[in-house]
Amino acid sequence: MKMGRKAKGYRRKTRSLLRRNPRERGKTGLSKILYEYKPGEKVVVKIEPSVHKGMPHRRYHGRIGVIVNKRGRSYVVNVTQGKAVKEIIVRPEHIIPHAEG
Repeated sequence: MKMGRKAKGYRRKTRSLLRRNPRERGKTGLSKILYEYKPGEKVVVKIEPSVHKGMPHRRYHGRIGVIVNKRGRSYVVNVTQGKAVKEIIVRPEHIIPHAEG
């Protein structure tokens, strides 16, 4: 019997991670898309599953990062992964401002 190979796609093992809660469903508000982030501002990477463009990898979901600069419609965010600092390009739909305190 031949065994199938496991798919190693970008969104594998994200069934529960990339799912919105029933009260959060629906279209994304314009205020979230039009919010202007400043360099040095802290943000939380919270992936919006309905928007596929500019979506970061699932390993960065829930991480706190710092805005470096703007690149087109997206933002360059520095996120720590262990001891390394990764630079990811994320659209504003997938980030929220970090509440200090």
